[in-house]
Amino acid sequence: MIRCFLLTLALTGPFVLSADTDSGDVSSGKSGSVDGRFGQLVADYESFSQAHNPIRAGRRGDLEAAARWPDPSAEAVAERRRVQQRLFERVEEIDPEQLTEANRSSYAVMHYLLRSAVESAPFEPERMSFVNDSGFFSMPLSVAGSTRLATLEQADAWLQRLQALPEFLAGHRAWLERGIETDFVQPAYVVHAVIEQLEAIVATPSANSVLLAPLNGLPATLDQAHGDRLRARAVELIEARVDPAYAELLAFFTERYLAEPRESVGISAVPGGREYYRVLVRQHTTLDTTPEAVHQRGLDEVDRIRTEMQAVIAESGFQGSFAEFLDFLRTDKQFYANTEQQLLQHAAWIAKRADDQMPRFFGKLPRLSYGVRPVPEHMAPNYTTGRYWPGDMQNGLAGGYMVNTHLLHQRPLYSLPALTLHEAVPGHHHQGALAGELENVPDFRRDTYITAFGEGWALYTEHLGIEMGIYTTPYEHFGRLSYEMWRACRLVVDTGIHYFDWTRKQAEACLLENSALAPHNVRTEVARYISWPGQALAYKTGELLIRDLRRRAEDKLAEDFDLRAFHDQLLSDGAMPLSALEKKMTAWIEEPDFSIF
Repeated sequence: MIRCFLLTLALTGPFVLSADTDSGDVSSGKSGSVDGRFGQLVADYESFSQAHNPIRAGRRGDLEAAARWPDPSAEAVAERRRVQQRLFERVEEIDPEQLTEANRSSYAVMHYLLRSAVESAPFEPERMSFVNDSGFFSMPLSVAGSTRLATLEQADAWLQRLQALPEFLAGHRAWLERGIETDFVQPAYVVHAVIEQLEAIVATPSANSVLLAPLNGLPATLDQAHGDRLRARAVELIEARVDPAYAELLAFFTERYLAEPRESVGISAVPGGREYYRVLVRQHTTLDTTPEAVHQRGLDEVDRIRTEMQAVIAESGFQGSFAEFLDFLRTDKQFYANTEQQLLQHAAWIAKRADDQMPRFFGKLPRLSYGVRPVPEHMAPNYTTGRYWPGDMQNGLAGGYMVNTHLLHQRPLYSLPALTLHEAVPGHHHQGALAGELENVPDFRRDTYITAFGEGWALYTEHLGIEMGIYTTPYEHFGRLSYEMWRACRLVVDTGIHYFDWTRKQAEACLLENSALAPHNVRTEVARYISWPGQALAYKTGELLIRDLRRRAEDKLAEDFDLRAFHDQLLSDGAMPLSALEKKMTAWIEEPDFSIF
């Protein structure tokens, strides 16, 4: 799964915009043309996005933006919603069939983003601005870990951000108060996981705070001249303002948020939750589908994958039942690393083997590199097994394949090949880095992450690993199938929890009985599904479409099929809704271009 770095922004108004404008038909093309009108709409959209996304703007050199956090106040959210509504009306007025091919892709992405924002707005998702392992409270630490300071002015701006951090936390706390008042709160089961993270943040000495990371990576000349002063001031701000703010937030969760804990786990249990979930199903799958249809699709996939699993068990020579084989995989010491370093080295070796195969399967490779890193200690206990953290070429930051080294006996080595392919290459790093290098497209196209596309692609690459020769034993092949089963179960579990009133134990049983996932991973995964309704539906939905598109291309083109060209074409325009992807690839299958780069 890709790192949800902008989760807080998404939850405070998914697509950050500001005030409206009526600019007429001024355009970069013909005045009054459809493409011209759309060009102006893109300019307006990006102007407001830039104004209200200070994290993005700060990274692009805006010092004023680099000194502040996103505004979570009710007034700012209301203003963003007003503009999103107006922009959505404007995009609806444009006939995409009259646009150029390049603009049609941008239209599809913008329409999806704005529609998602408008449909979510009545449910006030800001009231639940966190999930089990991250949220508004962890976002500043994530920003710190990916911020590079090159000048004294940038360093001073970071100090101003530290100064402003208590107000940022307080703004989100106000939304949580509204959630309490309206019975729109996260389950107690989720909140306890957040409290553990806050306790770790509060217990960290100021001098060791993650928030110092930008100042600990100063250029040598700047560090020599000003480093000690800047770090001393940062520690002073953390001690005087940041630490007390986090301590106050921890007290709020333990004393206020849990005063009347919510014991139900499904979103349908909160006011308006059932209707909200139907919206979330459409948003995360990007399709006009229903919880009932998704649930059944998941059940069908579970049955199919179980058949493949049985064949691999037979190949391994294991004598025993399916349940006994799972117990063998979960308990035999041969499948687990003895040290954190051993786990990281094994992941790195798989990553380099995947790197070695990339030119065979792709004609275009990104310039940005990636590294293999451990998940930070304060996040690890409630974090997923692995995740991808995006890099930034402009700011000198490589992508990060993050491996969770907490509880080594819950991190089986036979799952690492599938995990590595998904999170690093050809999965998230390859797709995300290529998107960041897109040319001749609006900026928002490079930054947009659509889960069904990105996670669907990453899951597809786990299967591609068979052709790449990454899986070398029946156990690793079973690990891949176990991961695929995990994503199939997500369709069943997420809809089960949030629409069919499943209990947490029912959801955990689906994963424990059908996959080799370690019990700890099952618990943290189900907690994530409970806290983040609908997100888990995207993976299998996207992967099934991509695999279907490849089958169609192979059948149509026969001996003319070029897998490298197919992959390059699929990724050539960045993330997009699945309906737009299917339309684009169907056209390519009819008239393929084998030299698009």
